[in-house]
Amino acid sequence: MHPLHALLLGLVLAATAALPGEVVAEDTTLILEYENDLFAGDDRWYTNGVRATWMRTSRPWRHHDLITLLSDLAPLIDSGRPVSYGLSLGQNMYTPKDITDPDPPDDDRPYAGWLNASAGLGQLRSASLTRLAVTVGVIGPASLAKRTQKEVHRRIGSNVPRGWSTQLRNEPTLMVSVERIERLWETSPVDGWGADLNGHLGIALGTPFTLAGTGLTMRLGRYMPNDFSPPRIQPAFPGSMRFVPAERWGWYVFTGVDGQGRARDVFLDGNTYRRSRSVSRKPWVGEIIVGLAVANQRARLAYTHAFRSREFKGQPEGAEYGSLSLSVHW
Repeated sequence: MHPLHALLLGLVLAATAALPGEVVAEDTTLILEYENDLFAGDDRWYTNGVRATWMRTSRPWRHHDLITLLSDLAPLIDSGRPVSYGLSLGQNMYTPKDITDPDPPDDDRPYAGWLNASAGLGQLRSASLTRLAVTVGVIGPASLAKRTQKEVHRRIGSNVPRGWSTQLRNEPTLMVSVERIERLWETSPVDGWGADLNGHLGIALGTPFTLAGTGLTMRLGRYMPNDFSPPRIQPAFPGSMRFVPAERWGWYVFTGVDGQGRARDVFLDGNTYRRSRSVSRKPWVGEIIVGLAVANQRARLAYTHAFRSREFKGQPEGAEYGSLSLSVHW
């Protein structure tokens, strides 16, 4: 086994991505996410993302000393309330516009893959969510993105990607991220109908991404589960992995806007310590999302459609992709 793959596997087995939910009992949640630009009829740029997350919500008296330390250092975590611990394993893929070209133009997005694992914690206090996570991973051939995309395209009979020999080189990654979500406004439910507006702030510092972002999300529905919109894969705003269900089947539609200032994006800037392909990154990126979520007492299924502004100079238009997620808890 490649040593970087062994490191990721070790983290998956030993680590503990965080979720909201003010609960009084312990529970476990499994979240599966799939993002692809084929939902928008394209096959380019940010082309695919998958992630699996396991999380456990613990009673306050079972917290580790780490929680007490964090609550002493900053008011972000309250050691007297339940905390969710979790781990994630994911893979992202990036390609240029024409995957049939074995030597893509130098001014198009480079081929790149990212295999990553995250460990973190989160806590809901009143109408807010705080989340802290550490993400490690690897880019380059060791990410297995070339093998994954070629096998998937072979099975579905799609165009074979021919330019992976130009992808970014092997490089380990490390990132620390913090997010805060606040419920800014909500209606009093009438016959199960309700609406709310949530604002978020996030910062990520590391070798794959260094960025800061903020935005708003509006939800409208009936018997809505208690969450802050469905989960998304970074660098998008992550949303809520865990949810607290309503008393019966519920649903909501949502829309949101997000803006980010990016000081680093290795998938555009190229390798950190070695020569590789790269493009001129745009420092500001915006995104609009729309979607639908349905949930009962055990599961939430959601679809998000994202419209992202241009991320690098020379990109002819913004990107568009879909995100499908399933959360199951017991």
